[in-house]
Amino acid sequence: MGVSLRDIAERAGVSLATVSNVVNGYRPVGERTRQRVQQAVDELGYSPNLSARHLRRGRTGLIALAIPELNNPYFAELAEIAIREAAGLGYTLVMENTAADREAELLLLDGSRRHIIDGLIFSPVRIGREEVLARTADSPLVLIGEGVHDVPHDHIAIDNVAASQAAIQHLVEIGRRRIAFIGAADGGDRQSAHLRLRGYREALAAAGLPYRPRLVAGTPEFGRRDGRTAMRDLLALGEPPDAVFGYNDLVAVGALRALTEAGHRVPEDVAVIGIDDIEEGLFSTPTLTTIAPDKEAIGRLAVRRLVARIEGAEVTDALTVQTPFRLIRRESTCGRRGGNSGAVAPPFRYRPPDGS
Repeated sequence: MGVSLRDIAERAGVSLATVSNVVNGYRPVGERTRQRVQQAVDELGYSPNLSARHLRRGRTGLIALAIPELNNPYFAELAEIAIREAAGLGYTLVMENTAADREAELLLLDGSRRHIIDGLIFSPVRIGREEVLARTADSPLVLIGEGVHDVPHDHIAIDNVAASQAAIQHLVEIGRRRIAFIGAADGGDRQSAHLRLRGYREALAAAGLPYRPRLVAGTPEFGRRDGRTAMRDLLALGEPPDAVFGYNDLVAVGALRALTEAGHRVPEDVAVIGIDDIEEGLFSTPTLTTIAPDKEAIGRLAVRRLVARIEGAEVTDALTVQTPFRLIRRESTCGRRGGNSGAVAPPFRYRPPDGS
């Protein structure tokens, strides 16, 4: 026979209701009483039946994380954090890969999983504000990334403009003047590619450097091959760049490969920096300087906000949360002796959805 809440109540010398409040977190319980109940739980080896608990509350115990690229290491690392956080809160996280397809995003937003999941963490790429506002599903939604703004849902991301400015400032500080950007793409002015290009242009202006359209390389996607192809095109210019800022680390790794193939030294001839701090950057040759988003904060906060709304906790109105980032200096800009872990880490900044 398994251990019941009544067994715990008898061992702790408290009421069954008190044990239920402690175990399920329904309402505050005095610290001494809570400790007594927890001691009884530990001594008796009680393990809650999470499935039964969710069913009693009319839930499935499942939440979903929808991402645009399953094979992107950034999203894989973010998912691992979210899975761990969800498990700690008694939920199972399932993955959804939209492949950055508009129809897949629309179906997921308001269709295929509506009766299976209790809530959704969503990184949209092809849909915008109007589609999110038209959503009819009543399950909680937390947005991550830059795809959608000004909606009544929690939104967690980094400040992409500031992150790009930090990258360009670093390149300027090490003496680079012809700085290229790889990863421009068509899209709305709130998409991350547009925001990172904006930060690039503003940082050049702040440094007194001209904006050279020829040094901005568009890419169809944001993978290694795209970075490699774009870097080859930049090297074919009459006056190639002396530094490259990649839209993400995968693009930057592709650029590193093209530079090596062409016989250029990194960072002596061309310095390279990316964004995302994926593990691959620690093992590239040379190691990759990067802007590192606080993935731990993004993943944990997204899950916590979603679960709080699922469980009806007293949470504030929808928030736009900008999580910190830091500049990690490695060999691709500083050489073998110049790399370090210097940081540019803004604090959390909370803004209401209207941007005020």
